[in-house]
Amino acid sequence: MELIETIAAFGKTLDAERLAGRRVGLVPTMGYLHEGHAALVRQAAAECDVVAVTIFVNPLQFAAGEDLSSYPRDLDGDRRTAEAAGAEYLFVPEVTEMYPGEVHTTVSVAGESDGLEGASRPSHFAGVATVVAKLFNIAGPSRAYFGEKDWQQLQVVRRMVDDLSFPIEVVGCPIVRDGDGVALSSRNVYLSTTERAAAPVLRRALMAGRDALSNGRSPADAAALMAELISAEPLAQLDYAEVVGDRLLVAARFGTTRLIDNMGADR
Repeated sequence: MELIETIAAFGKTLDAERLAGRRVGLVPTMGYLHEGHAALVRQAAAECDVVAVTIFVNPLQFAAGEDLSSYPRDLDGDRRTAEAAGAEYLFVPEVTEMYPGEVHTTVSVAGESDGLEGASRPSHFAGVATVVAKLFNIAGPSRAYFGEKDWQQLQVVRRMVDDLSFPIEVVGCPIVRDGDGVALSSRNVYLSTTERAAAPVLRRALMAGRDALSNGRSPADAAALMAELISAEPLAQLDYAEVVGDRLLVAARFGTTRLIDNMGADR
């Protein structure tokens, strides 16, 4: 696996792959790769001829007081994980490479960015859309793989691609969970032992909400049930519990760590 640090070299490399007739799979990440990321890489490797993983902790999507400076990083571990899962290239630019000066241009996706994470983190999705647009422009035509754990983010990226006619096919991949049902996340490392033991309440709440919908209860009733179950956990501070279309979504804080999760109404 080749590590690339500059925009010019990354774009040139993937252009050469396409010129040789190979289909490019792109897996954008913020690093500290876990099995959920590895699953994205494996799916990309199964469906494409060459896979490029990007690692960039994007400052634009962190608001004041969020965990930018302490966000977990492990480049050596990331290299091993990405290569073992089937990546041929690892793009790891410095912040000054991605943003050499003050950023005057950002991408805002109305509608899909509203509510849920957009309400809790008002500047977050503009930062996400901006860096993903930049990565798409650098990488060029490809299939881009994103996990469904960040469900709202996936919808934001899909809308941006459609509205701005990016030559990108966005592929959503199923959530990968630990044995107790907790969705894998780089932020899980922040949880204390007791907080980690309490975290499965999110999955239990989603399942209860899904079952309520299956039994004919209204989305409002299902959302209220999820909120009640999460609020009953002493170590969980509820942020939201909502049903949007055919998706159930929850977020809560466990100590200083904020976790999100979601589930389709039919599974």
